[in-house]
Amino acid sequence: MGSALPLGDPAPVDGALPADIAIDPDRDFGVYIHVPFCRVRCGYCDFNTYTSDELRGARQDAYADEVRREIDLSREVLAARGALRAASTVFFGGGTPTLLPPGDLTRMLESIRDTFGLADGAEITVEANPDTVTPALTSTLAEAGVTRLSIGMQSSVPHVLAALDRTHEPAAVATAVHAARAAGLDVSVDLIYGAPGESIDDWRDSVESAIALQPDHISAYALIIEEGTKLARQIRRGELTAPDDDLQADMYEFVDESLAGAGFDWYEVSNWARGDAHRSRHNLAYWRGTDWWGYGPGAHSHIDGLRWWNVKHPAAYAQRLAGGESPAAARERPDVAARRLEDVLLRSRIVEGIAVSELTGEGRHAIAALIADGLIDGARAVRGRVVLTRRGRLLADAVVRALTA
Repeated sequence: MGSALPLGDPAPVDGALPADIAIDPDRDFGVYIHVPFCRVRCGYCDFNTYTSDELRGARQDAYADEVRREIDLSREVLAARGALRAASTVFFGGGTPTLLPPGDLTRMLESIRDTFGLADGAEITVEANPDTVTPALTSTLAEAGVTRLSIGMQSSVPHVLAALDRTHEPAAVATAVHAARAAGLDVSVDLIYGAPGESIDDWRDSVESAIALQPDHISAYALIIEEGTKLARQIRRGELTAPDDDLQADMYEFVDESLAGAGFDWYEVSNWARGDAHRSRHNLAYWRGTDWWGYGPGAHSHIDGLRWWNVKHPAAYAQRLAGGESPAAARERPDVAARRLEDVLLRSRIVEGIAVSELTGEGRHAIAALIADGLIDGARAVRGRVVLTRRGRLLADAVVRALTA
């Protein structure tokens, strides 16, 4: 059921924003809709998700209407500030959004369209497990205005999928990709590397299989062992081996080289796309610190430096909305120093990097040593941007520490 929510200041029951929040009408506005339902819980997963026996009073068949209530509430909050903006991106994440009937997904999207409008060329993404994707689903989503399907492939190797508790067969990924293509959707596939028992040859098979599918976008994430997960307990008991840092580094270098050779450009440490048009604009909004509203239990939102997050359990979320209250659990506004640190941490991860002029004195002084160590691109630094090399992407946390010392 995910990690604990962060601490913060109490959020008002009506969800109102502080009077001094300055909302820029020209800043992009994104929408995230969290669908917290899964058939089974993957052993590595730390997200706020629930299987049917964990819902304790919450109703999956009522979920779309609950989200629509929160959308109505957000309209009141933003309209009170004269700050309604068309959504430039919409992202259905989870969990497994495609466990809901397609009609529920389209009704939530219709609420966003009716409430805020959609910007011209809006990117609308739905995450999906391969074994939930059918031609009927993709056709319905495309007709509703969805533009992009993000498919949780993770691996093409059966024993790796088993170690991750993934339930789909490898062949289901190709079936899902073909259904998405037939409906005219852009396609992204997600991979995970460093699973217990996964060899470099296993990883090579997965990467080559993903490339052969000819998606528009590929994400590749290093497996991280989160406390409280089934996988963490298995490793602690000695039933499975922990990921090996050196092997994961080799796997990262392999996927980066392979994707570059196949025509993909890296644009964020864990993300590659076939040209700028296929980058995930929604995720770029997070890394660039623009505005978004997150709907659903445990979802996080951000407007002009103010952050808030919803109550975690679907039953608590439903109860708040049924009572006419905001589902927000708490909120915070980081101080200038904390925001500067986060800005460097996030923006240094993307290919545009961060301007040298935005660094403090100590951070600027560190640039020469980072160039000498092969961690940032020297030519780009001379032109005023700090951009990570491949080695720098592997050691991104160390680079951030040096830039914010």
